[in-house]
Amino acid sequence: MVKGIGVDTVSVNRIRVVMERHDKTALKRLFTEAELAASENKNDPAEYLAARFAVKEAVYKAVAGLTQKGDFDMRLVSSLNERDGRPYVVITDDLKRVLDEAGVSVLHLSITTEASLATAFVVAEG
Repeated sequence: MVKGIGVDTVSVNRIRVVMERHDKTALKRLFTEAELAASENKNDPAEYLAARFAVKEAVYKAVAGLTQKGDFDMRLVSSLNERDGRPYVVITDDLKRVLDEAGVSVLHLSITTEASLATAFVVAEG
């Protein structure tokens, strides 16, 4: 059963500005080490990270209203790609606790980029 749906679009240029004007500290507050490492192997790291930020927002929108406390922390969300390119949300122990509280067992994720925009769509299933 679908428990929640979330979608978000992020400007690639917004992330590019963060990458160019700020030191790595700002990026480390927004992204996990794994996300940052994966971005280094991409043709456009800003596009990759914009998509990852959109995922964080989309997961928040799909799940936050389902928790009892309503204090969902987007920093718990990390996403990477399978070897075949499919994106997935990394389920850490902390995120699993939130998902369990929300009655969510699976997060389905789709990402698309076009021109200067990155969009993520998440379906929370329980």
